[in-house]
Amino acid sequence: MQRETIILATLIGYKLLLIGIGLWAQRRTSDNADYFLGGRNLGPVVASISYAASSSSAWTLLGVSGAAFTMGLGALWLLPGIVTSHIISWWWLAPRLRESASELDQITVTDILALDSKGVSRKMIVLAASAIVLFCFVFYVAAQFQGAGSTFTANFDISQSGAIITGGVIVLIYTLLGGFWAVSVTDALQGMLMCIAAILLPIAAMMAVGGPGELLSALAASRTAGELSWTAGNAGLLGVGFAAGLMLVGLGSFGQPQLLNRFMALRSAKALRQARWMAVTWFIVVLAGMLLLGLCGRVLMPEATNGETLFFALTNDLLPVIIGAVITAAVLSAIMSTADSQLLVAASAVAHDMGLARRRPQHALLISRLVMTAICLVAVVVAIEVPATIFSRVLFAWNGLGAAFGPIIFARAAKAHIPPVAVLAAMIIGFGLTAVFYSMPNTPGDWAERLIPFVASSLIVICGVIAGRRR
Repeated sequence: MQRETIILATLIGYKLLLIGIGLWAQRRTSDNADYFLGGRNLGPVVASISYAASSSSAWTLLGVSGAAFTMGLGALWLLPGIVTSHIISWWWLAPRLRESASELDQITVTDILALDSKGVSRKMIVLAASAIVLFCFVFYVAAQFQGAGSTFTANFDISQSGAIITGGVIVLIYTLLGGFWAVSVTDALQGMLMCIAAILLPIAAMMAVGGPGELLSALAASRTAGELSWTAGNAGLLGVGFAAGLMLVGLGSFGQPQLLNRFMALRSAKALRQARWMAVTWFIVVLAGMLLLGLCGRVLMPEATNGETLFFALTNDLLPVIIGAVITAAVLSAIMSTADSQLLVAASAVAHDMGLARRRPQHALLISRLVMTAICLVAVVVAIEVPATIFSRVLFAWNGLGAAFGPIIFARAAKAHIPPVAVLAAMIIGFGLTAVFYSMPNTPGDWAERLIPFVASSLIVICGVIAGRRR
């Protein structure tokens, strides 16, 4: 059987399974609380793996391996930074957000951001938060669809635009059907596939290189001296900035609505304690595997020009056809596990936060699904008409959400009172500065884009808390 036929058969079977999960989840979805938060009944396995998979989109399997291919050993700074941020999230933020969501009947992250605000102030906070979510997630989802397009075009005779449309339709169907339950269960399944891929392919690549010793020797003898440098050839303060910039990628996790709502949906404190260990272990395995794959790729495919295609090329060269088909499905899993969660959050920003569904409660679910469809269509158009690298596009959205929401979420978790004007200012400044630095020439490791907006937003929140206490 030809390779394309096996891959196609695997993908069709897998997509039918996802749609079946969507139909199952549809029976558990009766109102917007079910649709956007699963009735607050998420168990530890589904919560942890779906959280991890939603955080690790196409940029993990394609982008992180591509970054290691491009930067060499310097890319390894991504691992401690990202893992540390998720440890902080699961051990400190998660229990507080779960408790708060249950006590105050909060459904979305915007409900947390707008806490204690009323009237015009609340409307402005909700409008600003919703606008930021929609803007970031259109580009974030577009990056996932772009990754889907790369997967299809790498394996089939299909155009990039046709592949993007195909991937978008598949994601939309099962997300429309079952909402949060469908997203969480399919994300957990997809996260398991991603983990398998992140173990099998790096092992095969390391065996092809000849082992760790051969890898280091080959890197030392390859194209540039910077490949064995922990700062990608940057020296002094530039080197510190490079390492800090990569570690600071983890800051964005504190403001991601698609991750924070997993905490809000956990059914119990016991489920949370079990889930945190599974999630952190997943991140270590998958990130380490993709970094190793990128380094091996520098030795095995030194003439490659696009690191984000390395994953597919090594899959084709190193793995048996059937296993390669499953691995290809894993890439699409990574894409869909983030795209579906982001579509759901973006739809909640319009349908729930902005009150569109509450004005017509008898049609709440229909309105939410129509909004999601519209957002999906816009993301498809952006993916086709505004090309960019997956890594760059994802990190802009990731950093923007982290700087806009992260400091406020921390303060809310600490039960600090923040005046509404400070909440609004922190969101606008955090997101605005991210956009400004994104449009400017890169600093080493992009540290300015990640650190300065987050710090500026944090300072506004701190000043607001202090001012509130003096009153």
